[in-house]
Amino acid sequence: MNLNKYLSRIGLDQAEVRPDIETLRRLQYQHLLHVPFENLDIHWKRPIILDTDRFYKKIVDGGRGGFCYELNGLFNELLKSVGYHTHLISGRVYGPGKVPGPEFDHMAIVVMIGNEEYLTDVGFGDFIAEPLKIDPSSEQTDREGVFIVLLTEHGTFEVEKKDGDGWKPECLFGRNAHALSEFAGMCEFHQHSPESHFTKGKVCSILTADGRKTLTDTKFIATVGGKKTETTVASDEEFDAILAREFNIRRDT
Repeated sequence: MNLNKYLSRIGLDQAEVRPDIETLRRLQYQHLLHVPFENLDIHWKRPIILDTDRFYKKIVDGGRGGFCYELNGLFNELLKSVGYHTHLISGRVYGPGKVPGPEFDHMAIVVMIGNEEYLTDVGFGDFIAEPLKIDPSSEQTDREGVFIVLLTEHGTFEVEKKDGDGWKPECLFGRNAHALSEFAGMCEFHQHSPESHFTKGKVCSILTADGRKTLTDTKFIATVGGKKTETTVASDEEFDAILAREFNIRRDT
């Protein structure tokens, strides 16, 4: 992995990075601004294999994005290259009825800085913009909302997001370290199963300086300063045109 090239992909320079919390915040935020969350290869019939060299060629050399296993799998390598102590963890995303999905449904990263642990995640789409300290003592706020980390009696932790006067559970995370290969089964499931939400339609989404852009099979949504506009996508040709214009991604990349 070429560290300078990867950092350049997310708008940073090696002289700007060191293994501290301020840099971790900047790395995650910049990654979210430059690398989209997308599942296009699933619909373009290109296999996603859990290999960090393949992730690098796709995301850095190819200017693409990916889904959690690719994005967090590669981001973890970047963090280790900078000098952070990290490990991959399994996440279970909450679905309808506030029921968490299966183990290895999602991949995220725990970063240890001093004696403190932080959850960092660049592969969830619309989630946290900055790392969350794994500490239940207080609410934590970033530009994407107010979050709280709840520790469970089973040694896991749950991230919830403020939703009106209440809280909405986002994901249940384990604390154990896992190898990239342990996510292979769920990576295959999400690529091929009709029960996976990733096989049901294309999505490409990226954080912007003042909002978010999201493209699906049927609409393009742009949020700027809290104001949302939606444009209907009428054809595959229109989808491809918006994908190229807004995300600089083409089918041949």
